[in-house]
Amino acid sequence: LNVPLKDGITDDAYQSIFKPVMTKVMERFQPCAVVLQCGADSLNGDRLGPFNLTLRGHGECVKFFRAQNIPLMMVGGGGYTPRNVARCWTYETTLAVDREVPDELPYNDYFEYFGPNYRLHIDPSSATNENSPESLKRIQLVTVHFFISKYCDTPNDVSCTCLLRGV
Repeated sequence: LNVPLKDGITDDAYQSIFKPVMTKVMERFQPCAVVLQCGADSLNGDRLGPFNLTLRGHGECVKFFRAQNIPLMMVGGGGYTPRNVARCWTYETTLAVDREVPDELPYNDYFEYFGPNYRLHIDPSSATNENSPESLKRIQLVTVHFFISKYCDTPNDVSCTCLLRGV
């Protein structure tokens, strides 16, 4: 599901659309498992991505799907600033296995790549969020009520039980 967002979206703004849309997706399709691609190109500081998400905001997506209490497979994805990709996947792995790690990074062979702050978490930038609350509400309405509710059929000929057993 692709949702058209503008540059600079922040953690709170992203969650204001992610959670309602994905809640409707989960209700509509009732999946027996989720494959979550954890692409890091939406993080602040990505060379190609124009968003302003922090690890905590990005990680809320992992928390959302973990709370669904169905099997969750997390895979890597995009991200064009390697130090932030490593941070993202480290943090989201800790969420997946319900562990905490300190924000201070331990010294290692690649330590200098994580400067100048040498921390796990990244701060948001001062970039302008071009997504107004009104535009996000409009996108949510179109996505949820028009697209998902009216045009997406639920697959009714495949049994989750068979898929999970490999039948």
